[in-house]
Amino acid sequence: MKDGAFSIGGRDAALAASIRPATAGPRRDDGGPGTAVVTRTRPKVKRPSLYRVLILNDDYTPMEFVVHVLEQFFQKDREAATMIMLHVHNHGAGECGIYTYEVAETKVTQVMDFARKHQHPLQCVMEKK
Repeated sequence: MKDGAFSIGGRDAALAASIRPATAGPRRDDGGPGTAVVTRTRPKVKRPSLYRVLILNDDYTPMEFVVHVLEQFFQKDREAATMIMLHVHNHGAGECGIYTYEVAETKVTQVMDFARKHQHPLQCVMEKK
């Protein structure tokens, strides 16, 4: 055996014999090399639908409670939470954030449960953007 050469025996020899260089391409029926075009298809990834989470105005839930909800569940700072709360108060509804379906659904449930626990009729809904 020469330096740098190796010997393949048994089952590995049959495998090595069946391996052709990548440049050879597929074989034709007559045994000669053929041509082939390799295309790589990239799957189309659809972005998930987004949903707006809204808080609705009512005449009973204290403004400070709404600000607290916005800070706790939507990670708003005091100033942003106050601005959203005033928008809800003046316009009947206010957007708390935009999320994927699962996240929006979870936030709506959390807010509604928290409001009920504290005996407030606050309503939180989600709508497709």
